[in-house]
Amino acid sequence: MAAPTKLSGSQIENALRALPGWSLREGKLHRDFKFGDFSAAFAFMTRVALVAEKRDHHPEWSNVWSRVSIDLTTHESDGITERDVALAQRISDLAKDSSPARDL
Repeated sequence: MAAPTKLSGSQIENALRALPGWSLREGKLHRDFKFGDFSAAFAFMTRVALVAEKRDHHPEWSNVWSRVSIDLTTHESDGITERDVALAQRISDLAKDSSPARDL
């Protein structure tokens, strides 16, 4: 199977207009998320992991307490592809559905 086609600079700019909160950083789609606490951040990461695994397209990410940073790129294409844009959109949707953990 051929690698997905790398997007041009203008295609990436157009995609970013439809992805609020996402930016281009070091040649990758990037976004930082903040949640109410570690549990909410980890729950979000779990939901993203399930989607990423199903798509066989995995983010580069880090988590520190309530913060999650995500970078997306398609390594076999050496850049950003439609796969990254689609995953970024799905991640944004998951973030909208996430709510901070409540005190028990």
